[in-house]
Amino acid sequence: MKELDARGLACPQPVILTRRLMKGGEGEILVRVDNAVAVENLKRLADSQGYAAAVEGREGDYTLTLRSRGEPSPSSWPGGKRGEGVDGEASPSGPAPWAVFVGRDIIGAGDRELGRNLMRMYFYTLAQGESLPAAVLFMNDGVKLPVLDEQIREHLQTLGGRGVRILVCGTCLSFYGLAEKLTVGTVSNMYDMVEEMGRQSKVISL
Repeated sequence: MKELDARGLACPQPVILTRRLMKGGEGEILVRVDNAVAVENLKRLADSQGYAAAVEGREGDYTLTLRSRGEPSPSSWPGGKRGEGVDGEASPSGPAPWAVFVGRDIIGAGDRELGRNLMRMYFYTLAQGESLPAAVLFMNDGVKLPVLDEQIREHLQTLGGRGVRILVCGTCLSFYGLAEKLTVGTVSNMYDMVEEMGRQSKVISL
């Protein structure tokens, strides 16, 4: 049985690390987490991947024993279907190509610290997943992320290494005085970004 201690890890790291073990062919996995949200997320993952989940423990220290039942069941779990789309064309075995448009430096309209953490979680999850966008486009406040946020910059480097195009608005960088500080992605313009979005089947805005 493979053991994974995911206590102290922020969402979605326990799920991503567990899923890697499942993809690696581990039939039995013991996972330790420290919160009920992680337990529920792992139970959903187990069901989607054809694993039975048994839970023991209480708040602060849970143990999940995951055992493979065989073939994964049909699921809408993120990354459950292949098809990366990084070449601008639909994969024969996966969804049509898509892009992410980032016009803000946080997700949502509530607390800014929470919004920053959610944005970091999004790009971590995106970089570790199997279903990749063809491109990520940064504009307005969004251009601060690839320049000023070290965590997101690392995730973007991972995405770039996997073939995702990272386009950053040059006008916006100049407006915020960041034009000389960009170290990841390509300085772009409105024409290129409009063309990029037009090539995709869908564009997700954050």
